[in-house]
Amino acid sequence: MKPRRADALLIAATAVWGVSFVVVKESIAVVPPLTFLALRFAIATIALAPFTDFATPPSRAERRGGLLLTALLATGFAAQAVGLQYTTPARSAFIVAISSVLAPVVAFAVLRQRLRWIVGVAVVIAGGGIYLLTAPDGGGLNRGDLWTLITAAVFGGHIVAVAELSKRHDALRLVWFQLAGTAIAAALLAGVIEHGRIVWSAPLVGALLYTGVVATALALVWQMRAQRHMSTARAALLLCFEPVFATITSWLWLGERLSVTQGLGAALIVAGMILAELPQDANREPAV
Repeated sequence: MKPRRADALLIAATAVWGVSFVVVKESIAVVPPLTFLALRFAIATIALAPFTDFATPPSRAERRGGLLLTALLATGFAAQAVGLQYTTPARSAFIVAISSVLAPVVAFAVLRQRLRWIVGVAVVIAGGGIYLLTAPDGGGLNRGDLWTLITAAVFGGHIVAVAELSKRHDALRLVWFQLAGTAIAAALLAGVIEHGRIVWSAPLVGALLYTGVVATALALVWQMRAQRHMSTARAALLLCFEPVFATITSWLWLGERLSVTQGLGAALIVAGMILAELPQDANREPAV
């Protein structure tokens, strides 16, 4: 695959993920968030099954890894879905984006990997960005933002776990285990704590197909194909566009506008993401 095509494929994936923030926000207004999550990941599980190798039985270590990744993914998406009930798609997207900044901190705390000083600077910059994004003129830090901060921290741990486990096990099969496990976990939780009924409609079916097939299964395949033909540093830079796409979609579809202060906060979060990722990978991998 040519470098430009790989770039375009990964940018398409980030665009799909950015748009999904608005789609989920609209959907959980009519469907309980955990119920929506269960349906979304059940559809994604079915969609990705034809691409997954089931011929080889999973080892005990692979099952343990799959359970860990499922716990992290399910917790992160559940917190994000709950948070989207109380915050805006743009704010949610930028807060979730700091997971890449938090990943090295989690790796240091759990695996004792070396924490570079530049990551500390990136965390401070991203933290300042969150403060400005949720400043009083933007309504202040609400409970939706707090739930989304949990998502960012959990997804930071998920990034570290994926990096470690994908070296030992089939990456696509680990993904399928996570999707199936998240669908089951969300369904069980929804059955216990949610009692709202689903009002089926064409927009809801479309949202489920978009988030399940396009934004979860298909975009994941795009990401995997694209990242085979580029450095991690280049991929990290392109993935920074996800909250930007979410903001543009939220503005066009919901009329959400960021104030100047919030825009500066969003820019600081992106700067923190770039600062945390690029120097680390650029020193190890050639640019494509």
